Amino acid sequence: MASSCLLLLPNPTPFSPSPPPSSSSSSAALSVPRALPAASPTRRRGAGRRPSLRSVVGKRGLATRSSLDDVSVLDRPPWQSDPVAPLKLKLLSAVSGLNRGLAASEEDIQKAEAAAKEVEDAGGPVDLSADLEKLQGRWKLIYSSAFSSRTLGGSRPGPPIGRLLPITLGQVFQRIDVLSKDFDNIVDLELGAPWPIPPVEVTATLAHKFELIGSAKIKITFEKTTVKTTGNLSQLPPFEIPRLPDALRPPATGNGEFEVTYLDSDMRITRGDRAELRVFVIA
Repeated sequence: MASSCLLLLPNPTPFSPSPPPSSSSSSAALSVPRALPAASPTRRRGAGRRPSLRSVVGKRGLATRSSLDDVSVLDRPPWQSDPVAPLKLKLLSAVSGLNRGLAASEEDIQKAEAAAKEVEDAGGPVDLSADLEKLQGRWKLIYSSAFSSRTLGGSRPGPPIGRLLPITLGQVFQRIDVLSKDFDNIVDLELGAPWPIPPVEVTATLAHKFELIGSAKIKITFEKTTVKTTGNLSQLPPFEIPRLPDALRPPATGNGEFEVTYLDSDMRITRGDRAELRVFVIA
């Protein structure tokens, strides 16, 4: 019975182990994972994707705006970094052609006054105790409201123009030395003479000493006047005009006070003790 049962069973397939793979097939099997690597689980999303047009344009747009911002800062016009600069140009335009104020009409005086006030307000308070060195140098007068009074000193004492002698006013300078406290008013004049004598050209230097009497106020004290001929008589030595004794001189003759209302490296605005407006530029 046992043998018959064995006869009914199917013929089992004999087991035969497969031969070991050859070296060439092993290499081929190993080359497959190297050619097609599996995706790493830590790989960043979107890596390897082609950037979209929107992302490229956005990045380029940011770069363009950044570069434009850099150019706008580097190439900014002077009046954007210095708000006083256009106001100074406006003042210079207002006083140009007025012959330092001698040819100014009432309207011209008002325009110059308004332009100077804008510069003063934009510049802020002046503190000479901290910026005294800015006064140093030779300054050229380009406008004085006091010249409308037809005197060299304006509202201050001064020789009249065209009353005693025919006098033509030339350039006017102020030479300031902050170390020695010298304050010289230098005036070029042309003195008329009877025909056929030609006019005499002279340079008068009114020497003063100055002192600070406030944060922006200066007091000047007259010392002497020196006259030097120029032009055809330039070979003559300078001479000093004798000074009257103190008992004979009017009080405060040649002395005065004024306030510096605006000051930088190339422009100075002052207000006299009798409201004279004077505008200077560095010479």
